[in-house]
Amino acid sequence: MRSNKLDWDNLRVFAAVADLGSMTAAAKHVGESTPTVSRKIEELERSLNCQLFIRSTRGVELTEAGKQVLRRTTTIANEANTILSEMSDVDQEAAGDLRIASTDGVLSHWLTRTMPQYLAKNSELELYISILEKDANLLNNEADMSFVFTKPQHRDLHSTRLGVLHYMFFASESYLETYGRPESLFDLQGHRCLLHEAYVNQIDRWATKASDLKKMLKFSIITNSGTVLREVCANGGGITLAPSYACIVDERLIPLELPELVPIEFWLSYTHRVQRLSRGRKFIDWLTTQFDPEANPWFAETFVHPKHWNAHKEKHPAREAS
Repeated sequence: MRSNKLDWDNLRVFAAVADLGSMTAAAKHVGESTPTVSRKIEELERSLNCQLFIRSTRGVELTEAGKQVLRRTTTIANEANTILSEMSDVDQEAAGDLRIASTDGVLSHWLTRTMPQYLAKNSELELYISILEKDANLLNNEADMSFVFTKPQHRDLHSTRLGVLHYMFFASESYLETYGRPESLFDLQGHRCLLHEAYVNQIDRWATKASDLKKMLKFSIITNSGTVLREVCANGGGITLAPSYACIVDERLIPLELPELVPIEFWLSYTHRVQRLSRGRKFIDWLTTQFDPEANPWFAETFVHPKHWNAHKEKHPAREAS
């Protein structure tokens, strides 16, 4: 007589026997005794009112009915694994890990100023930060999110436009006192200039004046480290090209009264997984406040020289991290 109830544990044992072809092997796999496994198979056969295995001295072999039940059981198991995978990403308390990647720039020099405040208020969050030489491949699971300078087009990635970086020139007070203050881009000739390695190839894709200026200038240091660039410049080593916010990060850097060289848009790219996570959505919301152009005019669409920032900052104080 067919039962109207199906024991899911019996199906689990059945799948193990079908996979291993032996009651004894299945018993070891599921942590049961061989008689218990045999009993559960018999219970399942009674529930389904059909024979699932042909038993012999060589082990067991699936009947046609058994093959059909195995197909259904495999589908159920796959669905269960999908539920487990999806629901493991659902977090109510914004706790867990996030992996964020960037080339040397806004993450390592700008966000590190306010990130401690955010982490103090979100103590269950673990951030894994990678500073890379090139953009992280999010589709290959290299990170959960990444700062990029080209808007992602892949359908499996999301993106949030964060703002614009305005590249301009800086020097230290000691350098300017010793070598003079250039009054135009043309005056940069003959000065000791410093350049980030990432800009070397990018400049050729920037505005024409940037490419022409690169050919005209002499660079005494080219480095892949923004920290090296900043310290050398701050200690009188030369004139450096950097985003306009550099003088906020380091007050030793004096912005020259020269036009910006180039504006560059930047985005945050992230995976579907991050969008599902409450901790991911909350972190992205916080990130956008850190690039708010009202509080941070150095990320606005239009270039505003640092000498005009003070009045703006008084009207638009930076938002508190949450």
